[in-house]
Amino acid sequence: MDLSPGIQKMSVSQQQSGRGVPCLRCRGMCTGFEPHSWRKICKSCKCSQEDHGLSSDAEDDRKIGRLLSDSKYSTLTARVKGGDGVRIYKRNRMIITNPIVSRKDPTFDTITYEWAPPGLTQKLAIQYMELIPKDMQPVAGTEGAYYRRRQLMRQLPIYDQDSFHCRGLADSELKLMEDFVKKYKSDALGVGEVALPGQGGSAKEEGKQQNTNAATSKPSVATNGALSDASTGVEYIIFSEDYQQVEGLTWHKKHFTCLECETLLTGKSFSLDKTKLLCTTCSKTKHP
Repeated sequence: MDLSPGIQKMSVSQQQSGRGVPCLRCRGMCTGFEPHSWRKICKSCKCSQEDHGLSSDAEDDRKIGRLLSDSKYSTLTARVKGGDGVRIYKRNRMIITNPIVSRKDPTFDTITYEWAPPGLTQKLAIQYMELIPKDMQPVAGTEGAYYRRRQLMRQLPIYDQDSFHCRGLADSELKLMEDFVKKYKSDALGVGEVALPGQGGSAKEEGKQQNTNAATSKPSVATNGALSDASTGVEYIIFSEDYQQVEGLTWHKKHFTCLECETLLTGKSFSLDKTKLLCTTCSKTKHP
């Protein structure tokens, strides 16, 4: 993706948080991504971070490396020199070159996949890619590659992996979150196996992988701070008994606030439209 000179000069900390990246939906109306302190949105335009352009390849690899470190899949990561123990994902790209015979001089058609399953022969990797819908194949420079990067951004928010990036957690909640992260890294985190029918692992392992994939690939729908049940797609995980429930959605009580003006709504009138929680005043402004 082309970046303007101003964006190219952003500091590393700005790049990692996505600060200042233009919104692709607002078309110039947003001044640049400004992360909300706890909602997964921009404070300026209320759009999600993935609507503000993509993170860099290096940041993607850091996110996945952070997820896989301290797990049985740490071999898929590499240590960064001088990075204070930071590990990055060893990205597995695949480049396919096919000769095109035209008159006397042959030319070559090169296809670069931004990602391919590791440890496969190129023939099996190509078969795998052919089973993915054409518009979702991660070919460099295409909508498929863009889609994959957006999904990574949505599925791997740093504050779902590292308690250091979660604001306002009590000591008891901090310990519960750390235990939860350790638990899912040991029990739920998995790398699927790619094999031809009859050549893969046991049915038990395949079933486990299918269940894990279903749980991790389901897209989130709420960005306003609502907590939802795991069976409907987890947006946030709640570690406190101090919460508020409305129409099947759950908020920390201190986060049960208007999406627009941040007014605490406990005991007050409000409207809820597709997970968007608004006070009566802001609701009338948005829907006169």
